[in-house]
Amino acid sequence: MIVISVFVIGDLHLSHGTDKPMDVFGAKWNHHAERIKENWLSVVRENDTVVIPGDLSWGLKTADAAGDFLFLEALPGKKIISKGNHDYWWQTMKKLNAFLESLNIKSISFLHNNAYLCEDFIICGTRGWFIDTTYTPEDEKIVNREAERLKMSLNEGLKIKEKHPDKEILCFLHYPPAYGGIECAKICDVLREYKISRCFYGHLHTVSEEKLAYQLGTTKLKLIAADRLNFKPFLIEPNKYRTGATPV
Repeated sequence: MIVISVFVIGDLHLSHGTDKPMDVFGAKWNHHAERIKENWLSVVRENDTVVIPGDLSWGLKTADAAGDFLFLEALPGKKIISKGNHDYWWQTMKKLNAFLESLNIKSISFLHNNAYLCEDFIICGTRGWFIDTTYTPEDEKIVNREAERLKMSLNEGLKIKEKHPDKEILCFLHYPPAYGGIECAKICDVLREYKISRCFYGHLHTVSEEKLAYQLGTTKLKLIAADRLNFKPFLIEPNKYRTGATPV
C-alpha cells in the first residue's frame, strides 16, 4: 500500500526572476533555494501534497514569478499555495489558473475561499492579518474580509467533511493568529467557532520564543516559516497515529 503524506512549509521567498537575495537576512538564508530543493527531494514523493501558506515569490507580477513556479513544478508532489503579504503577483483565481495553464503547470493549486481533500485532512485557510492592540479603519476592513474568507474556506471544508467525516480540518494562515500575548481577534474567533484543532502559520522570521503562542483554546498552533523548519517541509501526522494530545 502506498502511504501518501501531507507536508507544510511557508515563506519560501524564491527569487528566480528577481534580484532579491535572502542572505541579507542572515547566514541561515545562504543558498536557501538549493537547500529547499535538497530537503524537499529527501522527504516528498510524487503522490504527496505540500501546503505553502504564503510568501512564495518576490516577483511583483506573475511574469516575474514564473521561474519560481517552474522551480516548484519540477519538485515532486502536489502543491497548494495561499497568499502571503509579499505575494504581489497574486491575482484573481481565473487569472492565476490561466497563468498556470500558460506555463503548463499541473501540480500547483491555489487556496482561496475554497478547500481541498488531501488524504487524512481537509485543507482550509486564508492569508489572515497582522496582530496589534489597535487597528486603523483600513486594517479593520481588511481583517473583517480575511475573517470572512476564512469562514468561506472552512464552510467549503465542512461540505467535504459531510462526505468524509473521519477527515480532520486543518487551517493554514500566513500571518500568526496570536503572538506576544496579542491575538488577531477576528481570526481567532473563527478558529474557536469552527473548533479547529490545528493551525499552521508563517510570516515570522525573527521570533522571541517566549512570545510564540502554541495553544489557542483547543487549537494547537505551529510556526512553519521555511527558516524555522531549516528549509525542510514539515510532515503533518494524522491524529489516528497518535494517542493522547493532538499531534502538531
